[in-house]
Amino acid sequence: MTERAAQPGLVPRLAEARLAELAARVPAVLVGGPLGSGKTTLLERYRAAREDGSVPPRIADDVPQRDEAVREIGSAVDADPRPGRLVMAGSARLPALAGSLGDRLAVLDLWPLSMAERTGVPGDFPSAVFGDPQALAAGSGWSREQYAECMAGGGYPEPLGLAPGARRAWYDGYLDAVLGQVIQGFARVYSTDSMRRLIALIAERAGTSLSVMDLSVNSGLTRPTTRRYLSYLDTAYLTIQIPSWRADLPLVKSPKLYPPDSGLAAHLLGVDAGYLANPRRRQLAPLLATFAAGELVKALAVGDPAVTLAHLRNFDLTDVDFMLEEPGGKVVGISLAAGEPGPKAMKGLRWLRGRIGDRLHAGIVLHLGTEAEFCGDGIYAMPLSVLWGHRPLAAGAPRDEGGDREAHPPS
Repeated sequence: MTERAAQPGLVPRLAEARLAELAARVPAVLVGGPLGSGKTTLLERYRAAREDGSVPPRIADDVPQRDEAVREIGSAVDADPRPGRLVMAGSARLPALAGSLGDRLAVLDLWPLSMAERTGVPGDFPSAVFGDPQALAAGSGWSREQYAECMAGGGYPEPLGLAPGARRAWYDGYLDAVLGQVIQGFARVYSTDSMRRLIALIAERAGTSLSVMDLSVNSGLTRPTTRRYLSYLDTAYLTIQIPSWRADLPLVKSPKLYPPDSGLAAHLLGVDAGYLANPRRRQLAPLLATFAAGELVKALAVGDPAVTLAHLRNFDLTDVDFMLEEPGGKVVGISLAAGEPGPKAMKGLRWLRGRIGDRLHAGIVLHLGTEAEFCGDGIYAMPLSVLWGHRPLAAGAPRDEGGDREAHPPS
């Protein structure tokens, strides 16, 4: 894609290059992602970049999940199968469309802003870590307070920089819009309050294996209804699901669920940056897990499609938060430490080293301190900011530190 000057205040998206790459290969591209993640802006910039006298692509924003829409799109692709002729966006997953178009459709997930995008770096950590992990083991200028600010602020473009009261209003309006418009567009939900309780429980349990029974008991929903509502949340991009690592080991097979954004999770849990700056706060661990999961998922969405993401938990409750695996079978295990990166945080990585040996390319404990350390046996402790090259936020970049802008929740 030809480079264009960014609009004032607009953060360039790493997905722009991936969108151009996909559109050059297949007739139709669907940009999916949660409401408010920036899909419309991405499509507008894509269209503008192609105003060069050639036949412009057909742009379809907010594609509904309806049979007639799927048929119409299929007919359009049949009528003109040239690459890049149809570029669409949708705030709900469209499995029927993917099934009907097969390899004529590519799907690109666009999540809220990543820290790589906000700091202006390539966002290639998942690929770089399979090179020389020791080269990444540098100190960081990020403080615990700065991490807390970014975790509480999240990545949705609109609420960044809003005053606290306006930010709360935005998130309330956002949930109303997703639960009452996006989900009601493809399913019948009689109580959006119950679904709101369910997503709050997911935020509270982020980083733990999914237990439908636990969510059912604590939400007051039956197990069948809980399963159905979980599928609705997934369809509307209101959860990130990370599967269990598929290995010949005695592992818990349940996935882990996270909200799509740590700012939304902080809102659901009623916490702010000041609360999260204290390492003893109970809600810090799930917010850190949500933040780290989001950064990895965002990087993989625009990076090497061959690298996969999973988690590991055995029946002795030994845990590795994230498992990156490349096609050759090499693995990078990542654990999180909200406090000091001590032996407890490394337990799962050492267990994994003992089971798979040299397949473990590196084990990394991400923490909220400033120092990097080699801990032996291919295991490193690294500051969390390694995920975005330790780059600071640019001066004037949107932050979670208040302001006087009014909230404009999605409609």
